[in-house]
Amino acid sequence: MTVRSERASISGPGISTGASGGYLNINKPQSWTSTDVVRKLKGIIRSKKIGHGGTLDPLATGVLPICFGTGTRFADTVLLGTKSYRITMELGSSTDTYDATGETTAEAEWSGTTQDQVTATFDDFTGKFDQIPPMFSALHHNGQRLYELARKGIEVERPARPVEVMRIELVEFNAPEIVLDVKCGHGFYARTLAHDIGEKLGTHAHLTGLVRTHAGVFKLEDTVTIEQVSKEAESGDWRSLAMPIDTTLHHLGKTNLNEGFVDMVRHGRQLAVDDIGESGDYKSGDRIRAYTPDGELLAILIFEPERLGWRPEKMLAGI
Repeated sequence: MTVRSERASISGPGISTGASGGYLNINKPQSWTSTDVVRKLKGIIRSKKIGHGGTLDPLATGVLPICFGTGTRFADTVLLGTKSYRITMELGSSTDTYDATGETTAEAEWSGTTQDQVTATFDDFTGKFDQIPPMFSALHHNGQRLYELARKGIEVERPARPVEVMRIELVEFNAPEIVLDVKCGHGFYARTLAHDIGEKLGTHAHLTGLVRTHAGVFKLEDTVTIEQVSKEAESGDWRSLAMPIDTTLHHLGKTNLNEGFVDMVRHGRQLAVDDIGESGDYKSGDRIRAYTPDGELLAILIFEPERLGWRPEKMLAGI
């Protein structure tokens, strides 16, 4: 039996997911909400459990991971790591939504803006900083979504939230249109960046296009469309487009269990410390993936040295 850590080595569609669940890496259509995509796919793949891993605005396209079956139990792992966006913004006007779907709130001259001035603003929006989320967002304020208040014409003070931007690159400068590539962490709002860059330049700006090019281990080049899933579902082979549950779990160690230990884990019994090799490399609360001899992901085990063993935390195979 071996235990090892793995670096993610994720291929695209075509991986067998087994019977329990997995992910669909959907290229979200423009004008669809993330919930629209979930509803459509629920009818196509006939899965009782389905959800998305990270909301995309209706204006946006690109990577939208969809969890189905037991994959929904790992939705919190879908967006681990960074995200990347192709951002298109327009100088000269701001809107109440910070994007092209909103009403114009202000206009200003932009013609004197240069490429050098634009790139000079990047230092202010790179690294760790606080960002004020837009009113048109799904965040809560006193039990209500901010966008619900915004639609009633109510604006409330929003506390700034810490975000991190690892990289901003200018892709195209064709004023008033500017195209950027941004790599960022969780909780970042591309619409707010467009708005704030406009303010920093002494004019106004709003988002006109947004493509999520990667989210965690999910990449734009590996996405499939809803139409592709629908077509494959007609032939009963839509799972050929899916990715397995452990796609998002390669940051965890891995162990292959013998049949005796598989039976113990299936019945919720704890494995002793010595049953998993190299346990000295782990600390309390660490987790590993446990596989059957056939290579099927059986469970996630959590290390509890105070209880002298590894406890099954999440069961997958055979449930």
